[in-house]
Amino acid sequence: MALPQAYTSSRITTMSPLFTSRASLPLVSTRMSSFCVTQWSLTTHQEKSIFSSTRDTKNRPFSVPMHPRRLLCRPPQGKYVREDYLVKKLSAQEIQELVRGERTVPLIIDFYATWCGPCILMAQELEMLAVEYESNLTIVKVDTDDEYEFARDMQVRGLPTLYFISPDPNKDAIRTEGLIPIQMMRDIVDKQM
Repeated sequence: MALPQAYTSSRITTMSPLFTSRASLPLVSTRMSSFCVTQWSLTTHQEKSIFSSTRDTKNRPFSVPMHPRRLLCRPPQGKYVREDYLVKKLSAQEIQELVRGERTVPLIIDFYATWCGPCILMAQELEMLAVEYESNLTIVKVDTDDEYEFARDMQVRGLPTLYFISPDPNKDAIRTEGLIPIQMMRDIVDKQM
């Protein structure tokens, strides 16, 4: 793209072949302010974007440095699922065997992610519920990052998602999405299972 003729001057040809900033432009014009994001090469009259994919940042004053990203902290590695927790993390295969098998107590399946804030709060409430109900309720967890296909098949759209499954095969499962209070979980287990 060539510069418009109205904005060219004989002084441009004596300048360096590549303008590096708007301050070095020899022209004073209000319309030249639109060119502050781009640089113009006088030899070819082609526009060169300062946000191009090349890694040459010396000639681009407004460029973003292309340094590799550093993590500020390590991401959580399942720190909310420990050996001594009552709510156990299971795989998709283990969940399917548990649902299809014979049960005498209700089952709660918690679909969570380690990076999800409400999931961490829900994990604390589920632990309290597991302590309260002891052997009268089974609560398990599924990490949606590890079991992505299973979560998709179970139509998990938001986190945390809970499935309340009754031991009676004639009753439908109850699905909740988002953080729910512990009293609501008690009501579902006591009255609808």
